[in-house]
Amino acid sequence: MHILARLVSRLDRIVDALIRWDEETLRAISEHQILKPLSTLFITATYLGDGYLWGMIALGLIMFGGPTDRAYVLIGLSVMIVNIAIFRMFKLLFARPRPLLAPTTCRSRFIDTYAFPSGHATTSFAIAWVIFTYYPHPLIQFSVYLAATTIAISRVYVKEHYPLDIVFGAILGSLTSIYLLPLFERLLL
Repeated sequence: MHILARLVSRLDRIVDALIRWDEETLRAISEHQILKPLSTLFITATYLGDGYLWGMIALGLIMFGGPTDRAYVLIGLSVMIVNIAIFRMFKLLFARPRPLLAPTTCRSRFIDTYAFPSGHATTSFAIAWVIFTYYPHPLIQFSVYLAATTIAISRVYVKEHYPLDIVFGAILGSLTSIYLLPLFERLLL
């Protein structure tokens, strides 16, 4: 029993250290002077991460692409729907409040109250994997992951998420896509 108590105590210290790191890193990113000139970029990325960017790409593929592109859009939409359901479930399960540093804005009234994991990071990295897989051109692959990363970091910059929220969201979205892609390919291609 003594070993179990030490293990629990050590685990508590690790969790406390992670939470401290998360809060300090949030402040460092959101208040760093080097990032202030990128404020417009990050605010724009946060709004585009609401689905507008991915929706515009999908619309372009539907309008100007071929039948295969339309099938990829359907697969991407399917992956997105599953990812939304999964991150919503995790948000309810963990119920981690959003950072208290965020000022109350009109926008913050329309988003959910839980932070973990970041839905923006989850869906952005999920769709980034879909695009990365189906469009293997290096410039496209680089661009889509740059966009996903910028959207994820923007969530910390605008103080709506902690860094660990976006890290786990990116991992969750990527892993979900990796596992769902073969299933949806069999069903939809």
